Amino acid sequence: MTNWVFLHAHPDDEASQTSGTVAMAHERGDRVIEVLATDGALGVVPDGLDPAGLAAHRRAEHEHAAEVIGIDRIVRLGFADSGMTGWDSNRDPRAFCNADPGSVAERLVGVLREEDADVLVHYDPHGNYGHPDHLMVHRVGAAAADLLGPGLRVLEETMNQNAIAERYARARAMGIEDEGFWDPAAVGDDGRPIGSPQSQIRWAVDLPERVIATKHRALEAHASQASDVGVFLSLSSEVFAIMFGTEYYREPADPGPMRHAWPVPSQRPGALRG
Repeated sequence: MTNWVFLHAHPDDEASQTSGTVAMAHERGDRVIEVLATDGALGVVPDGLDPAGLAAHRRAEHEHAAEVIGIDRIVRLGFADSGMTGWDSNRDPRAFCNADPGSVAERLVGVLREEDADVLVHYDPHGNYGHPDHLMVHRVGAAAADLLGPGLRVLEETMNQNAIAERYARARAMGIEDEGFWDPAAVGDDGRPIGSPQSQIRWAVDLPERVIATKHRALEAHASQASDVGVFLSLSSEVFAIMFGTEYYREPADPGPMRHAWPVPSQRPGALRG
């Protein structure tokens, strides 16, 4: 059995980014823990809901999604949602983007030791698309990895820039003009390219059809977030499979070349307890 710890920024990130890998790990009998940084209180407020109730609403959605994909334990760090780059909320001292990475990393290390973790999954150095909270996820994950040293396997979830371009071209060839495909020329929240070039990616985890369906159900649990999740759920089943059928990971200790395979943990030199 492998013990996985996934560090995510907001409720719904687990569904859109790593839910296929989590579901497959669950099927294999592995233990999966999610450490969630923020309350997601600056997401989309559904019609008829008091904005003050959004964090509680999203917590319920998140718990449902976790059950769908097989997360065994959720650890909530309790930081405020930082919002997008340039928002006034970026200056909130409670916001995750203003946390001390070293202090948060020590909290994460406590979870990793408690769970005798084999693998830590966090985000690539750009946080995939430059969101302040996603960038902090990388800083905290990298700091925790440094604290623990070689006894921990570290993967960084990312998006494959080459695959984005290929999917975009495929969509155009299919006559699809605008059905949620990311333009390879699009940039992230901070104006930089989204994801990572394939040359920096180690693992491509191809999801079986049943797991793609599980990923769709996990996203359905976050239906309140219409601005992004709503777009994903509006895709046809064929297009959804093209868009979300593979999850990508960098591995700093083993940078490549990319393999389409399950990222089987290597033999650890020792446990993390103590």
